[in-house]
Amino acid sequence: QVQLVESGGGLVQPGASLRLSCAASRIIFSAYTMGWYRQATGKQRELVATITSGRTTNYAESVKGRFTISRDNAKNTVYLQMNSLKFEDTAVYYCNAKHSALSINYWGQGTQVTVSS
Repeated sequence: QVQLVESGGGLVQPGASLRLSCAASRIIFSAYTMGWYRQATGKQRELVATITSGRTTNYAESVKGRFTISRDNAKNTVYLQMNSLKFEDTAVYYCNAKHSALSINYWGQGTQVTVSS
């Protein structure tokens, strides 16, 4: 059974940093586009950042310049470094693994990030 396990969320003040991790198991990790999405209370889930198997990255406009997505294929892990956090970054952050050619899409269980003073 495929598992995506997120970690690293928490409660931080505005301006602080957090690094999220997502460890994948039972997939050929290097073949998947990995992504981070988030869902704030009462809002739809939205894309935060993605990184392809070739390490091409894509970011939501709201996080460009503050967040960095990276992957370590040897560890089957994708990271999201979040700097200069804002109140509006508060959400549950979900890890996603997508294999477009096979039409496969997996989700993690989510990790809460709360930015509050």
